[in-house]
Amino acid sequence: MPQYIAFLRGINVGGHRVKMDRLRSLFEELGLRDVSTIIASGNVIFSAESEDVQALRNTIESHLAQELDYEVATFLRSPSQLAAIASADTTEDDVGQRSPSSCYVIFLHAAAPESLRSELAALESAMDAFQFSETEIYWRIQGKLTDSPLFGGGLDRATRATASTMRNMNTLRRIAAKMNASEAT
Repeated sequence: MPQYIAFLRGINVGGHRVKMDRLRSLFEELGLRDVSTIIASGNVIFSAESEDVQALRNTIESHLAQELDYEVATFLRSPSQLAAIASADTTEDDVGQRSPSSCYVIFLHAAAPESLRSELAALESAMDAFQFSETEIYWRIQGKLTDSPLFGGGLDRATRATASTMRNMNTLRRIAAKMNASEAT
């Protein structure tokens, strides 16, 4: 049975509070199995009989919207996709120098549209850089998130027209490690 990780937007932020046992129950109501949550920010690991990721995402989003009374954008990744994301080397700058930095991954449903790529390219600076992959954007910050001039709105304005959610790379590595551990057992 295929395993997935769901990254949910808007769980336990912006006034929307959902206890993790309730979130697990909502996924189990859909017939999903082996449901577990990691960190109270909308990260749900589960198994499903379906391999139709689009249909599965639509089902989860519809159910969550109905039960929580607000839309919850859902981004599904397989264990191998998450492992590739978590193993990305995001610490080297353009000239191969290592420097202290933070990395956040912005999840999308599809490749970033050219309008978003252009908008983010215009926001790049010595502190903020963006790297695009198939359905993710890696945002590397020289320093901490709160050091970035994009913190607190700049990035939100740039991504507002594209469904997305964001996680810290350290969080993603923890989730990938948990998924690997569960596959080994």
